[in-house]
Amino acid sequence: MPRPILDETHLHPAIRERVATLHQGTLEEVRQAVAQHDVVVVGMAGNPFVRKARRALAAAGVPCQYLEYGSYLSQWRRRNVLKMWTGWPTLPLVFVKGSLVGGASDLARLIASGELRRLLG
Repeated sequence: MPRPILDETHLHPAIRERVATLHQGTLEEVRQAVAQHDVVVVGMAGNPFVRKARRALAAAGVPCQYLEYGSYLSQWRRRNVLKMWTGWPTLPLVFVKGSLVGGASDLARLIASGELRRLLG
């Protein structure tokens, strides 16, 4: 089932380009990293769940590309674009082999079950 996204026909023509291009550079940076690396973690400074995810990957011996966008008080708009793109409401955003697998607790389950190793081949 596809997740609901407001159809462009319901955006006033005067704002369509702004909506389509808002923080496009940030989105493209993440897309490129996801295309180039097996595991990508997108996070922000000071977030304990981001640290948990990165530590869990390190403990499992899985290298990752880390992209950091601000902290609790900065760059929230850039992070918001990523949340809107993925539909995932929290950080970190963890991608494995091009697919979003969730956040820190989702990653921990994948590691514990052995599924992460299977996904990585």
